Amino acid sequence: MKIIALSGALRRASYNTALLRAAIKLAPAGVTIELRTLHGIPLYDGDLEAEGIPAAVTELREAIRAADALLIATPEYNNSIPGVLKNGLDWLSRPSGEGAKLFGGKPTALVGATPGGFGTVQSQDALLSVLRSFGNDFWMAGRLMVSKAGTVFDADGQLVDDKARELLQQFVAGFAGFVKARAK
Repeated sequence: MKIIALSGALRRASYNTALLRAAIKLAPAGVTIELRTLHGIPLYDGDLEAEGIPAAVTELREAIRAADALLIATPEYNNSIPGVLKNGLDWLSRPSGEGAKLFGGKPTALVGATPGGFGTVQSQDALLSVLRSFGNDFWMAGRLMVSKAGTVFDADGQLVDDKARELLQQFVAGFAGFVKARAK
C-alpha cells in the first residue's frame, strides 16, 4: 500500500512536515508513506493555467493519482486552512473537473499540528469542506490534532512525546486498515 503524505506547510521546520516524517517511521509493515510538499507550486492564476499546468502541479497530481491513499497534514492559520494548501488544492483541481477525477473515491485522512493549545480542529473542518466537493472517501473514524507542538517535537523535528507517538501510530494503522478494506 502506498500513501502520499502531503504537508500543507512550506516552512523547513514545519511541525506538520515533522508529523508526516514521524508517520513514515511508524507505518505498519506493507505500508509505504511518501512525503510530498507544495514547494514550487505558483499562486493560482487563470492566465498561467491557460499557458499550461505547471510541472510541479502535474508531478504532485500524478503522485496522488498513483497512490492508494492520501494523508494531508494541515497547519491552522487564523482559524482556517493555510493559503498555500488551499492554493495547491486549487491547482490540483484544474482544469475544471480534474479535482473529482483525481480525488473522487480516494481514501483520505487529515492530521495537523500547531503550537497552540486547540489543535487544528478548525483547519481540518475547513479542509473537509473543500475536499468534500471533490468526492474524497474520508476516513472519519480517526482524528489527530497535535497541540503544543513545540513540546512534542525537538529542535530537529523529531517526535519526542511518547503519547503523541502512540496516537500517531494508532492513527496510521487505523487509516491503513481503512484503505485496505476499501481495496477489497
